[in-house]
Amino acid sequence: MSLTVHGIDEIRALAGTDLGHSSWVEIAQPRVDTFADATGDHQWIHVDEERAAAGPFGGTIAHGYLTLSLLIPMWSELLRVEGVSMAVNYGLNRVRFPCPVRVGSKIRTHGRIAAVEDVRGGVEVVADLTVEIDGADKPACAAQAVYRFLA
Repeated sequence: MSLTVHGIDEIRALAGTDLGHSSWVEIAQPRVDTFADATGDHQWIHVDEERAAAGPFGGTIAHGYLTLSLLIPMWSELLRVEGVSMAVNYGLNRVRFPCPVRVGSKIRTHGRIAAVEDVRGGVEVVADLTVEIDGADKPACAAQAVYRFLA
C-alpha cells in the first residue's frame, strides 16, 4: 500500500507516520549472481551453491548490500511524493544486517517516518526502515535512511 503526498507541507506532516509494508520480493540466485558481477563480490557464500550448501547458512545468501539496495524499490512502494522539484537519497545514519537472507527467501520493508526537518529549499526526511524475511524472527536489515525533497 502506498501513501501519496503532494508538496513540502504534506511531507512535513508525515513525522511519526507508519507507512506500513511493501510487497514481498523473492531473492533468487540470478539476482545475487548479477549483483556479484556488478560489485565484484564473488564470495562463495553468495555464488557457489554447492560449497554454500555445506557452509554455515545451508545455502547461498544475498549480499547485505544487495538487501540494502532493494530498499530503493521497496521504499518507493511505501511513499510517493508529488509536487516537488527533486527528491534525493541523502544517505544513511545507520545500517545493520542482523540476519542473512537465504536465496529463495522473500523479503519486504516496513517503514516509519522518524523525523522531518526543514532544510534550505525543502525538507529532510529520516525514515526507519526494516527489511523483514518471510518466516524469520530477526530482520535482514535495519536502516535509517535520509532523503531530501526540494520544492
